[in-house]
Amino acid sequence: MRINNYFIHHSQIVANIVEEIKQPINEEIKLFEQKFYESMQSKVPLLDKVTRFIVTTKGKQMRPMFVFLCAKLIGDVNEKTYRGASMIELIHTATLVHDDVVDESFKRRNFFSINALWKNKIAVLVGDFLLSKAVLLSTDHKDYDLLAVISRTIREMSEGELLQLEKARKLDITEEVYYEIIRQKTATLIAACCEIGVLSNNADENLAKKMMDFGTYTGLAFQIKDDLFDYLSSNVIGKPVGIDIKEQKMTLPLIHTLKTANEKDKKYYFNTIKRYNNNQKRVKELINFVKSSGGLDYAISVMKDFQQKAKDILDEFPDSEAKKALHLMLEYVIERKF
Repeated sequence: MRINNYFIHHSQIVANIVEEIKQPINEEIKLFEQKFYESMQSKVPLLDKVTRFIVTTKGKQMRPMFVFLCAKLIGDVNEKTYRGASMIELIHTATLVHDDVVDESFKRRNFFSINALWKNKIAVLVGDFLLSKAVLLSTDHKDYDLLAVISRTIREMSEGELLQLEKARKLDITEEVYYEIIRQKTATLIAACCEIGVLSNNADENLAKKMMDFGTYTGLAFQIKDDLFDYLSSNVIGKPVGIDIKEQKMTLPLIHTLKTANEKDKKYYFNTIKRYNNNQKRVKELINFVKSSGGLDYAISVMKDFQQKAKDILDEFPDSEAKKALHLMLEYVIERKF
């Protein structure tokens, strides 16, 4: 009961922070919901049924928020901004649909996933349809600068997934490879949001690159925070610890711990990941070893370094409501409890 109360309490805190971040773009977000739904419509009744379901089960819309806030950092939200935000959300939704098929996952945000309701073949085709709509949305309006961004983003996200799969077989992920994987898998989409936001207001190449870097640093910090939950969440929200270890995912706390361990410990814990990853006692032992060896502290310090790099870029802009909201977003990225 105590865990449930904690979860409800922190859910409310998160909701309040998200509402505060949204404040400078409240009207834009409301209008975006309508435009996003329109961008997914087709002449096929089954597709419309699936896309209606997608709209009704959407998340917090953090990515469109990045687009609108970055646009407002240097100007106003316009029709090109809305198109850019829709492209991002189409890509993001398509990757989630495809991921659920690959991972054989039947739940998404406490709702049944597309593949659970309509089977894998339809889910894959819906994902493909959403990707094609993102491309068409840019070409139909001759937004070729935005097309270049989303094309690069789709390529990098695919490469990141494949790089992780390739490295996972041998468990030979170094810290540098880990950063590249999370940059491509997670940070590249947030970077695209920020770049598209300023490009919708005719930003030059230097400013677009600066905002891409801002988004990259933010995304890297976001993913490291996600990886920390595997070690920190047991008594916080009732989520089981050690999921990444059981799935043999090499994340930053673990990579750093094994890199700095002596040969005997390194061999023993590598064996835990390879052969005893479903042994609850061995997994718990490894989690405690990561904590006592400074793996979590190291990951937290790296996460805060990325956050600071993002803040330094943001501080180059004049004060505004959008800048204030983006600062709040950066705090939310590393302070969130789930």
